[in-house]
Amino acid sequence: HLVESGGGLVQPGGSLRLSCAASRFTSSSYVMSWVRQVPGKGLEWVSTINNDGEDTTTYAESVKGRFTSSMDNAKNTLYLQMNSLKPEDTAVYYCAPGGNPTVLLGGPYDYWGQGTQVTVST
Repeated sequence: HLVESGGGLVQPGGSLRLSCAASRFTSSSYVMSWVRQVPGKGLEWVSTINNDGEDTTTYAESVKGRFTSSMDNAKNTLYLQMNSLKPEDTAVYYCAPGGNPTVLLGGPYDYWGQGTQVTVST
C-alpha cells in the first residue's frame, strides 16, 4: 500500500519534496519509480531508483538535474526532491513499484497510491 504526500501549489523556481510511504518493503532490494500525469494526457515516467543489484537512479531528461529521488529504508519511504520547478512540472505525481516502462505507463493501477497534486504557477 502506497501513500503519496507533499504536493501543493508553488511558484516557478520553487521546491517541493514528495513522499511515498509504503506499508512495507518485502526486502532490502527494491525498484521504485515516480510517474506523473497531466490532466487529459498520458503518464510520463519521471524517475526510477534501483537498489536491486544495480544501485542506480535514473531520471527523465525533462527533470534531470532538478529532481532527486531517494529512499529511507528505515522509514519505508521514497522521496522526490523537486527543485527549480517549472509550470510544465504541474501534474499528479504517483510512486509505483517496479521500473518497467511498459507497465508503468499503463497505470495508474489500484495498487498505486492516490497520487499527489503538484501545481507550479504564479
